[in-house]
Amino acid sequence: MAYRRAAGAVLDRAEREKWNAPAAIPSLVPVSPHELAPHPAVRHFSRCPEIDCVRHLIAADIVGLAESRAEVTGVGADRVLIAMGAVGEETYAAALAASLGIPFEPLFNTPRHQCELPDERLSEAANTGMLPVRDHNGFGIVVAPHLVDSRHLVQLANSGADMARTLRITSKARLYDFVGRHSAQEIEKRAVDDLRTRHPELSAGVRRFSRTRILTCIALAGLTAIAAPDAAMMAVEVFLVAVFLAWTGLRVFGLLSERLVRRKPRTFSDAELPMYSIIVALYREAAAVPGLVNALRAFDYPAEKLDIKLVLEADDLATRDAVNLLQLGPPFEVHLAPERGPRTKPKALNAALPFVRGAFVAVFDAEDRPEPDQLRMALEAFVAEDDRLACVQARLTIDNTADSWLTGLFTAEYAGLFDVFLPGLAARKLPLPLGGSSNHFRTDVLRRVGAWDPYNMTEDADLGMRLVRFGYRTAVIRSTTYEEAPAHFGPWLRQRTRWFKGWMQTWLVHMRSPARMASELGVTGFLVFQLLVGGSVLAALIHAPFAARIAFNMMTSSPDDTMFSALPVVEVTALAAGYGISVALGLIGLARRNLLGSAWVLILVPVYWLLLSLAAWRALVQLLRDPYRWEKTEHGLARTSRRVAVRNTA
Repeated sequence: MAYRRAAGAVLDRAEREKWNAPAAIPSLVPVSPHELAPHPAVRHFSRCPEIDCVRHLIAADIVGLAESRAEVTGVGADRVLIAMGAVGEETYAAALAASLGIPFEPLFNTPRHQCELPDERLSEAANTGMLPVRDHNGFGIVVAPHLVDSRHLVQLANSGADMARTLRITSKARLYDFVGRHSAQEIEKRAVDDLRTRHPELSAGVRRFSRTRILTCIALAGLTAIAAPDAAMMAVEVFLVAVFLAWTGLRVFGLLSERLVRRKPRTFSDAELPMYSIIVALYREAAAVPGLVNALRAFDYPAEKLDIKLVLEADDLATRDAVNLLQLGPPFEVHLAPERGPRTKPKALNAALPFVRGAFVAVFDAEDRPEPDQLRMALEAFVAEDDRLACVQARLTIDNTADSWLTGLFTAEYAGLFDVFLPGLAARKLPLPLGGSSNHFRTDVLRRVGAWDPYNMTEDADLGMRLVRFGYRTAVIRSTTYEEAPAHFGPWLRQRTRWFKGWMQTWLVHMRSPARMASELGVTGFLVFQLLVGGSVLAALIHAPFAARIAFNMMTSSPDDTMFSALPVVEVTALAAGYGISVALGLIGLARRNLLGSAWVLILVPVYWLLLSLAAWRALVQLLRDPYRWEKTEHGLARTSRRVAVRNTA
């Protein structure tokens, strides 16, 4: 098509080919037509001709600063001025159109049939910044200057080429609004149904297990235990001991492997950096919004090369008001999640993905406070490896450690997981479930594997395994993201219930074809999956019955029995192994975080495991009754902050 030929002359091909990224994106915030303010052209030779049209509007020192920064960052000076807030994107587009003698296309009154793209391809305009239209004036290509290389656009417009006569200019907001209005159903369809349509065998939205089947299995197990209690108990004990020993061995293996991680750091100039996208799904997070925005603004990354998308729910007026109150400009954009389908974080992330224009995309949560170096460190990891490295996981740590004993144990748990265990698995290039935040992806790979499953309550763990099944790897970097943990039992229980339910979904989905999965992951990867996902759920489910049996034996033993003869040795061994490795990982992780002062909470690990067991059984009931229920965790409630305390003492 003609508009594709024009793309070659307008888009910055060098950056696209270098990073294998889509070229452009729009914005969901519409701008009223009356805000247009075309300005006369300023025609003279300059090093940044793309801003000649607005030089008369801006102080000379600001223009000079923008031109200098454009050279440093390798972007057009128009992007610099817009990122600085020196000129609005709408004003710039209108002024550029006037200076080049190109019609400005409002798009608000353009009917859908005038765009020749079919519905399933209309969102391509969001990635190219170009929209083909045909009206009474003939064929035209509507271009949003902020989404393409404006300097090339100016050169094309002044070249006198036939293609130049088809150009029309609009703003990013108007192009985005057109795409959003006319492809809303397609975007919704992709967000909700894409994975289960393209890869139904990998979607929790395709329920190939039934409540009847699961309840039948439970009933058969119960009948077997009643008919032959001794044999059944012996078989269960042998199986569980083997699982627990393997589970413990895997964690020891992860601990020893972490030392193998070695990377040569690579420093990038601002001009070398690619466009980087960030998606944050927000629901009932009004209290967390200001801190989140400040943290995202603190990234050590050129604002001109950031593409930050906040995805909100249509009926969440409080969060929408909190975002509007901040009057966010570039690089922030606001999206609304589709109303159809389950109300889940992965569905909201999927809704923004068609409009992502970065070569890489990161996911954060509302309570996250990532270190400023994280984007650059993730990029270093991607460049250090081959293209099979599709995801980079930053290390998560709990910030409000001092809020309660629960947050203290949460801190130790995360320290053992993200600072010890997962880096060890990644060093051996083994499968690992992702944390729900601070995941960095190659955008093209993320789209290729079907993105997030909107029906899975732990879309992160599922996606981590799916990446491996498609032949990709995940690495762990040393950059940290500080998170807020629930300080009270009720919110903690709801969060852990959702996590356990998601792990159960993940295990059931990926075990639909065990032989196929084993061939894709390899024997070692298959066993790691069983221990990481299935083993964690099994350990939690079985802990309460084990503990109850031990307590029963102790209470019913005769005075003549010794302590050891009164206790079931197998169960005690399994529990001791589980407690021991959890405490060891927690201690090592806390030591690496310089948090040994809070290690006293590890004496409560047995109590914590009982709570985990309660959450796991609650999750099993929910899986049978309400599998797609997302129990929301509230944030912005922390009373203490390790991060702030360190900053104040520095």
